[in-house]
Amino acid sequence: MTIGLGTYAFFWHWHSTAARPLSLTDQLDRTADRGVTLFQICDYPLIETFDDAALAAVRAHATERGIALEVGTRGLGSEHLRNYLRIAAALGATLVRSMVNAADHRPSRREAVDLLRQVMPAYEAAGVTLALETYEQIPVRELVEIVTSVGSPSLGICLDPGNSVAALELPAATVELTAPYVRNVHVKDFAFTRRDGWVGFTLAGCPLGQGLLDYRHLVDTVRPDQRGVNQIIEHWLPWQGDSAATIRLEAEWTRHNLAYLRSQHQE
Repeated sequence: MTIGLGTYAFFWHWHSTAARPLSLTDQLDRTADRGVTLFQICDYPLIETFDDAALAAVRAHATERGIALEVGTRGLGSEHLRNYLRIAAALGATLVRSMVNAADHRPSRREAVDLLRQVMPAYEAAGVTLALETYEQIPVRELVEIVTSVGSPSLGICLDPGNSVAALELPAATVELTAPYVRNVHVKDFAFTRRDGWVGFTLAGCPLGQGLLDYRHLVDTVRPDQRGVNQIIEHWLPWQGDSAATIRLEAEWTRHNLAYLRSQHQE
């Protein structure tokens, strides 16, 4: 098991218009500077425009900084997933995270199974795992059924217990349903707060250990240390009113969350 960072740990600095956006190389450097040896390039469509030379340069820079890579995308289109397998191979990545739905296509359960059966032999041959993420647009039990119906040893689940809360699925239940199939974990804490006037709630991120994520239950159930399941730190950081304050807090959350996870796995 390795603790890593991903593009969602740099979300505001990457997307910022008021500050200089971080390039992929910048994010790799900041990851290495924090003593982290794993980085997930997740939902970063620009990577699809990189030619072989550009991908080789990213891999070389990551290797130089002592970082292993994973990649992430959305959707189950056969050609799309084959393209990400190519990208993964070029980067030396052994895991691709995806989601069942893409912005332009929401397959039925049967269609999802058929699409995955078309591509999984190539993933198996390449030694690359495809991990489908838990999220609110698809019931957790249905996601598990898709994975078990395909039956590939290279297909599993990327566990993010917070995503499915929006579909009224409890985080602990999500962890327990998916545990045997988890191949990757997105780690972030989250909490509900009352909106102004006490009308409704906001579900947003918070530093690890300060919200509703029962991290000890996750670890005891999934057993990432024993199974070699990597954990990628992400944030649901609300906008803080201006770019500088938001980016500063993002960095503080990253430092806190790294320290929290490292302490939990030293016990």
